[in-house]
Amino acid sequence: MLDDRRSKVLKAVVEEYIRTGEPVSSQTVLGRSGIDVSSATVRSDLARLESYGFVEQPHTSSGRVPTHQGYRFYVDNLSPARLRSATRHQIDDFFRAVHVQISEMLRDTSTLVSELTAYPAVVVGPGSSVDIIRDIRLVPLGGTTLLVVAIAENGRVHQEYVDVVVEADNETIDSAERLLNAAFQGQPLDSPEGSQLKKTDLPAVVKRIISPVSDQLQAAHSSDREVFVGGTSQMADLWNDLSMVRHLLKMLDEEASLIDLMSDEVQGTNVRFGADIGDDSDIAVITAAYETPSGATGRVGVIGPMRMNYQRTIKVVEQVSEGLEDTFGVEK
Repeated sequence: MLDDRRSKVLKAVVEEYIRTGEPVSSQTVLGRSGIDVSSATVRSDLARLESYGFVEQPHTSSGRVPTHQGYRFYVDNLSPARLRSATRHQIDDFFRAVHVQISEMLRDTSTLVSELTAYPAVVVGPGSSVDIIRDIRLVPLGGTTLLVVAIAENGRVHQEYVDVVVEADNETIDSAERLLNAAFQGQPLDSPEGSQLKKTDLPAVVKRIISPVSDQLQAAHSSDREVFVGGTSQMADLWNDLSMVRHLLKMLDEEASLIDLMSDEVQGTNVRFGADIGDDSDIAVITAAYETPSGATGRVGVIGPMRMNYQRTIKVVEQVSEGLEDTFGVEK
């Protein structure tokens, strides 16, 4: 553990490097930290921090830059930030607006986080494996094709096109719709109730509708997780190395890799980089978990360079995750 003075010296190095991207000199540290010591003492502290692995000197005559270990110490000892009232109101106004579908809200949330932080943002949906059906609608599209619309209690909408083989009148379709709702309402998508319904004593034409519809609902990819990315256009401004930008674009394009990058066992807020994410590139990931009333969890976060504004970005991510929970109706 660093003593108070060396902690302040390291804090000054990290914050100045975040601000400028240039190696930080002892004179700059002295000016930023407000420590009442000599320049020689600061140089000694920097040398000791370097021996501990918290900073490094890119060139013999240059100042110091933080290492992964230095960033980790800085992040772990950050004081809580307070967002400006304008930023808080922007987040509050966003979640007070009416969002027709959960997917639309999550997509817009990724854009909001990117706009507020100036970093690429990622929102991972809570997954549909726990989607509880609230309502089912059968919409005839002509011939033997029906559009099946299943609305979950969390607002997610599933749409499936089903060929029921038989042409049915509106009265028959309405009858099948009522039976499907009776079987599936309050049940998850993969509920066995649909299979039980097919075994009941029903008119043949109704069974011909119910059978393929219930099969399609049960076969829905209940484990899929929606992923939304906002602000990718900002990457060229954040990373000067084009190979780094290509590396990130590839990562963002591969949904499985992106979910893995955003996933973490920590339920609250987490900051990871380097060995934490198995990537020694210039990448830092800040995420916060959010929960739905059904217990499903998703994550909201940003991907940025190591020298990002951690204090403010952490607060934005946390406040947005809280806004998502409020919108979902999670009781505090």
